[in-house]
Amino acid sequence: TACILICDITRPVPNKVLLPPILETLAAAGVPREGITILIATGMHRPNEGDELVELVGESIAANYRVINHFGQNLAEHTYLGTTERNVPVWIDSRYIEAELKITTGLIEPHLMAGYSGGRKLICPGIAALETVKVWHGPQFLEHPLADCGILAGNPVHDENTKIALMAGCDFIVNVTLSQEREITSVVAGDMIQAFERGVAFVQEVVKAELREPCDIVVTSGAGYPLDTTFYQAVKGMTGALPAVKQGGTIIIAASTTDGIGSPEFQSLFQENATLEGFVQRILGKDYFVMDQWQMEELAKVRRKCRVKFVTQGLPAEILQGLFVEPVATVEQAVRESLDEYGRNARIAVIPKGPYVLPVVAG
Repeated sequence: TACILICDITRPVPNKVLLPPILETLAAAGVPREGITILIATGMHRPNEGDELVELVGESIAANYRVINHFGQNLAEHTYLGTTERNVPVWIDSRYIEAELKITTGLIEPHLMAGYSGGRKLICPGIAALETVKVWHGPQFLEHPLADCGILAGNPVHDENTKIALMAGCDFIVNVTLSQEREITSVVAGDMIQAFERGVAFVQEVVKAELREPCDIVVTSGAGYPLDTTFYQAVKGMTGALPAVKQGGTIIIAASTTDGIGSPEFQSLFQENATLEGFVQRILGKDYFVMDQWQMEELAKVRRKCRVKFVTQGLPAEILQGLFVEPVATVEQAVRESLDEYGRNARIAVIPKGPYVLPVVAG
């Protein structure tokens, strides 16, 4: 039997390109079609079904193979593998654990908490239970200064999910890197750690953009579908721009938010917390947990440093005002307002697709 992990609809992974050669190789090796499970590593995201499932893998694979979703909140579908040295209980989807051959696919790009996506992340948080993710995504990890975009060395989020992935096991990975046009720029395959590190080395060469000094104003976006369909996802565009903006500066971000704010749990966080400062104090205590709180924690990091002007047609202004951002009708208007505030000589950086660029300030 074989289990192949794929990213969900929130990642622009070219599964229709990656899966056919993997499936052909398995068939040539004698693995029967009925022994193959393609498991969508949803993490804590909603399942991808119907048209979305077909969009993910293509009509032929959807019709001829077992393609199923991971449900992180259903503990009964997970196997307990033990507890890490940092006291993270490890629960991983049983359908993966029970497979004789374990393969993961994915996309390597900058990631706001784990340094880079891909590799080990398909296993944790991809197919981990909420009981695992809520500790691994807790403030004891995310508030660490090295739990940041583009950082692997000393990053506790990366270190921990690598250890968790090794506990679960992985026989082979196939990861890609993409251009801004979503074209494949490289493919790495083989050992989970070695192939991932090779892919990261390639990405580092192409995503870093050096600045002489932080800017007053940074204009960016959530990088379009599927990365900006919710406010939850759009936070990644804000964090991507964060190194480029000075303390007290402004990030202007455009995102579609066609699917609204995010999960019901994420929405509830804004209703329960009048301020981001109060929210951070609550999560630092031991008795408060709401799923998806980690994204609000990242939003709090952004707002500690700068203001955020948010441009979208997907959410009304009165809703945006409750999300700790400032609603603005157009990017042009947001730029004019910011120039009025900082002066005509203000330094401005433009990052067309926020999550795909890693700004580095010289020195």
